[in-house]
Order: sequence, then structure tokens, then C-alpha cells
Amino acid sequence: MNTGQILQELDYKAVRSSGAGGQNVNKVSSKVVLSFNLMASNALTDEEKLLAETRLAPRLTNDGILILQCDEDRSQLRNKDIVTKRFITVMDAALKEEKPRKPTRIPRSVIKKRIEGKRRQAEKKQSRRRPDF
Repeated sequence: MNTGQILQELDYKAVRSSGAGGQNVNKVSSKVVLSFNLMASNALTDEEKLLAETRLAPRLTNDGILILQCDEDRSQLRNKDIVTKRFITVMDAALKEEKPRKPTRIPRSVIKKRIEGKRRQAEKKQSRRRPDF
């Protein structure tokens, strides 16, 4: 993943924040909406696009666009930084290769302990039975 090239392909849009905040909310467009067209990206290879598309499927629109937004801060510039960092984190997680799971054997001591417990339980039940004359 070429981070520098991907950052150039991002589209930012400033909109007015929703919710409480008084006059500042009504006047200032501090909320930042980031959109990234995954399928049209030149920074990602075809394999990376396919991997990101499958892993980010719930977050993508029908057109294959990833949309992130941030209105945590009153500053538009700070919100832009936050949403950009969030985007990089999301893309890193989507493109990260998972290590294959190594199947592990059950230790012999654990098996022995389980069998011993079963034997002890069986003896306990056996001792509660009515004697057979």
C-alpha cells in the first residue's frame, strides 16, 4: 500500500456538524467527511483492492466508496487530521495479511488428567450403587 499516493486520492468535504453546540454549529462547517473510491484507486494493486473490498464490505457504499466522517473537534483542520489517521488505520487493518493458524497438539498431561478425572468420577458412581450379592 502506497500511503502517500492514497492520501492524494482522498476527497474531503466540510459540512456543518449536527447536534448541540450553539451558534458555532450553525455558522461553521467543522465536520469533515472523507470519501475514498476503492475501485478507482491507482495506489492499490488488484489483489489489494479485492482484499479490501471483501474485508470492508459492510463499510462500503454500493459504488465501492469508503466514507468516514469526524466531528469530534471544533476545528475543521483537527477533524481532517483525525479522519485521515482513522482512514489509514482502517486501510492497514483491511490489507494486513493474517498469519496462518498453527494447529497445536493437546499436551499428554492434559489428556492424562482428563482421563483420570473420568475414572475417579466412575469410581464415585460405582461406590454409590447398591451392592450386588
